[in-house]
Amino acid sequence: MPNFRSASYLALTAALFMAAPLAAAAATGDTGKIGATPAPSGPPPVPNSPIAGKSTPTPPVLPDMTAYVLMDATTGAVLAEAAPHLQLPPASLTKLMTAHLVYQAIEHGELKMDQVVPVSDEAWHQAGSTMFIDPTSVVTVDQLLHGLIIDSGNDAAVALAQQVDGSTSAFVQMMNRTAKNLGLTDTNYTNVTGLPDPNLHTSAMDVAKLSRAILQDEPQILDISKQQSYTFNHITQASWNPVLKVDPTVDGLKTGLTKESGHCIDATAKRGDMRLIAVVTGGPTWHASTAAVEALLDYGQRFFTDAQIAQVGTQIGTLQSKELNSGSVAVGPNQDVVVTLPTDEAKNVTNDISYNANLANGVTKGEVLGSASYSAGGKILATVPVVALADSPPATFMTKMKAKIRSWL
Repeated sequence: MPNFRSASYLALTAALFMAAPLAAAAATGDTGKIGATPAPSGPPPVPNSPIAGKSTPTPPVLPDMTAYVLMDATTGAVLAEAAPHLQLPPASLTKLMTAHLVYQAIEHGELKMDQVVPVSDEAWHQAGSTMFIDPTSVVTVDQLLHGLIIDSGNDAAVALAQQVDGSTSAFVQMMNRTAKNLGLTDTNYTNVTGLPDPNLHTSAMDVAKLSRAILQDEPQILDISKQQSYTFNHITQASWNPVLKVDPTVDGLKTGLTKESGHCIDATAKRGDMRLIAVVTGGPTWHASTAAVEALLDYGQRFFTDAQIAQVGTQIGTLQSKELNSGSVAVGPNQDVVVTLPTDEAKNVTNDISYNANLANGVTKGEVLGSASYSAGGKILATVPVVALADSPPATFMTKMKAKIRSWL
């Protein structure tokens, strides 16, 4: 019987495992080092910026991509898009949802990062990209997440899905329920890996929405997705994400590649004070898709900014009233508001306050007195309640008499 832990056996196993998926990829379109895929045919998708100002340039035309979305991770604003709801095969971008549900299980106490996960024959025999686990492997949830995100291991995806929900079919049902809850209207999952299936589809917009949810709920994923390689059981594999090698601001998230999908990249980057999400699909090569991601990130950083237009406790107006003993009370928003704006409009935000409070009994600090609408470039950006920033008791009889006398003079 061979020694399953010897260095020579591991190297031989790795070579055999690498050869098998590549052959499968060439034959069936499964994930693997497929090489160049056909460039999109027909006219390029028309770019648009839903929040552009009058002087904001048109987003880049990317003829080698089937679709793209550039989103601000903080606000959810879409800075640029082209064919954003076109339904496409996601390939290994499917594993974003797999990872999300694993992190949710950890958050709910159903899994632990150091928990050892059994590897089934189904996981072991997965085609396509792999982290090289087998039924003899001693592997933890943490290691499987690394193998899922960095190596894009189909074996890791199946092992995690089975651990979370008993079977991959039950896990897929959970994936689709979660997609519905997140408003991913263009998405349907049929497996946990992204291997080709006619009924498996998503869109650039849904990938961006899911990525934003992950960054909000499980930002620790970046500690894994930023790594350029991962070693498990003496086998080191480079990350599938090519943008990590050319852009130090990029620290995630995932890629996908089948013959059907082309070269898809879901990248996130911290550019200045902004965290951006750039999703491109259908590229003919990793080089083309990387260039497309960089063009989108540069566009977002150059022409947009995140601006805090409202801050709790900051005075934005004064309510004047004879009903108050002091005659007035300072008011301000009851919540912080951050919006994504064209850079040239960020300094031109104005607010308009309307009051609807009954002041006969005075006001107390924090009491809602009306609302404030914030605008820029002719667009209303946000409307929030305004509150009293101090107590102001009702006007006394003497105060009212003095006011009446002054009005006579």
